[in-house]
Amino acid sequence: MRILDKYILKKFFSSLALIIVIILPVGIAIDISERIDKFLHEPTLTFWIIVKDYYQHFIITYANQFLPLALFLAVVWFTSKLANNTEIIAMHSAQISFNRLLYPFFIGSLTVAIFSLFMNHFIVPRSNYKFTVFDRTYLAKKHDDRFLVDLSLQLGESDYLFMKSFTVDQNRGSDIVYEHYDSIHLKYRIKANTLKWNENDSTYRLSNYTKRHVYKERDKIEIGAQMDTVFNFYPKDLYYEDYLAKEMKSPELYHYINLSKERGVKNLNAYKVELLKRTSLPFSAFILTMIAVALSSRKKRGGTGINLAIGIGIAFIYIFFMKITEVLGAVAGAQTYFLVWLPNMVFGILAILLYRHASKQ
Repeated sequence: MRILDKYILKKFFSSLALIIVIILPVGIAIDISERIDKFLHEPTLTFWIIVKDYYQHFIITYANQFLPLALFLAVVWFTSKLANNTEIIAMHSAQISFNRLLYPFFIGSLTVAIFSLFMNHFIVPRSNYKFTVFDRTYLAKKHDDRFLVDLSLQLGESDYLFMKSFTVDQNRGSDIVYEHYDSIHLKYRIKANTLKWNENDSTYRLSNYTKRHVYKERDKIEIGAQMDTVFNFYPKDLYYEDYLAKEMKSPELYHYINLSKERGVKNLNAYKVELLKRTSLPFSAFILTMIAVALSSRKKRGGTGINLAIGIGIAFIYIFFMKITEVLGAVAGAQTYFLVWLPNMVFGILAILLYRHASKQ
């Protein structure tokens, strides 16, 4: 690696660190202003608990979330300074092409992308889980019951479960029907008034149940007050909450999506969006770096200020576009894969056009 590459990479990472250090305190200050009343009204909360159990994970989550934006602004900033100090002109005078100049930027963006991929798929979900635990423990004092009605699940190739209603916060269902088939023939059916999840041993308790075994010549009926049994699903499988997808590490989320498909869950697009954006967002590091270098590698009359203004505008357009496509991608029947990657495709085309323009100058 040349001295020039080391010089640019040093500028690359030091500028990125500086932008993150500038952005994070602003985010923390805004969050404190929104939550200070809740913090003060909880007598069991101490300063150390807030820092350790909340803001430690806040920094991890939001630093990673704003990493592409910080990367873009950092590259615009220090590349503009290189151009204004005529350092890039000196590089071109030394017969260094624009393509060669991009080499250390590519190495830097690759490092950031790999780091962000690891964070998105494995570390950030754990921090999101800690957020939920903190909120439920200290801030969320009242939980309104949430009801789901007319539920049906395919628990396997031969097992089906039907419920009239399910209370989310109590993990309790009513009017239960469970059917087990051998090929197309019904083997037995269980009817129960209620179903209750027992988290301690991962079983379900059926109350006032009737179990009917179906034979060729006769049926056998079993009636009881209670029966503990195991079903191939968890209560969280019955409903979608945004935080549930965000709390799962990617292998768990991928397994959950496939398992839900087998159970006949129709709309899993919100989960797919969460899984796909964990890869699409880090990939944007390459695109945003290319755009930033192409915009800032030439000396302009407005200097660094005009480049930063243009860069901030493009960055926020990208973020706004990305949020819109995520919402649209979560709608039932939407082309999730296409919509999640659409911002990268559009801005990738912009990056190619800017690259061609910059390389010809």
